[in-house]
Amino acid sequence: MTSLSTAEILRCVRDLPALPAVVMALMQSLEDDRINADQLAVKISYDQALVAKTLRLANSSFYGMSRQVTSISEATAILGLRTVRNIAMAAGLAGGFADLSCQGFDFEAFWRHSIGTALCAQALAQAVQLDEDEAFTLGLLHDVGRLVMVSGYAERYAKVLDYQREHDCLMHVAELAILGTDHAVVGGLVAEHWHFSPIIVAAIAGHHEVPQANAKCLADVVHVADNMAHALDLSHFENDTVPPLVMSAWARLALTEGLCTQVFLTVESQHEHVCTALLG
Repeated sequence: MTSLSTAEILRCVRDLPALPAVVMALMQSLEDDRINADQLAVKISYDQALVAKTLRLANSSFYGMSRQVTSISEATAILGLRTVRNIAMAAGLAGGFADLSCQGFDFEAFWRHSIGTALCAQALAQAVQLDEDEAFTLGLLHDVGRLVMVSGYAERYAKVLDYQREHDCLMHVAELAILGTDHAVVGGLVAEHWHFSPIIVAAIAGHHEVPQANAKCLADVVHVADNMAHALDLSHFENDTVPPLVMSAWARLALTEGLCTQVFLTVESQHEHVCTALLG
């Protein structure tokens, strides 16, 4: 089968269904330290579907609110700006690709894994003192290249899924075999198209093969978080496989057994609540 060229992929990226403007604004606000809770509430309030999902999670048993939260401003005051921004961003991204279709592609499993990776990345970043918001976003977006492939090449991606099942291999290995590229490379092009920072672009593009570095970085966090989310079987996908762990990334994070256990417990306590609110 003919490999996808960079030019073809870029055309597909440009033809992606537009994400809600509020989601793009929320992503861009990650790099704006001046944004405050009121500005964030205004941005989210432009999208009523986003408001509904954000409030549904804020009022879930996970947060144990003693009273009903009825507005984004109130949710932000109670849960904090970072939490509400991450909730809204996850809801908006999941909704932005809701109309795609590809035989054999399990969209619910995809988002369950993406949300799980985001939560793992956030918890890891907190443990190793890196930016939690950027880590959450990276976890959420690390596999976005798969959505691009499904969006532009549904029939060909169905063959990738067939190959993965027949050969019992990792998904990016099947993508390389059938399409000549993989979702990490494509995801990097998407992040670049969305004008994300070079750090985020590089971390998405390298989340399976982390480049060497002199110090811990977000690329290490998202790589280990992806591995953890697979190991915890958060997607509930029948053919889920744990990818190899790049030991240099693991070493740079210097995680102890106790820290890993805490991350696992934190993510497992959050994951179902978040998935129910955002995917239900």
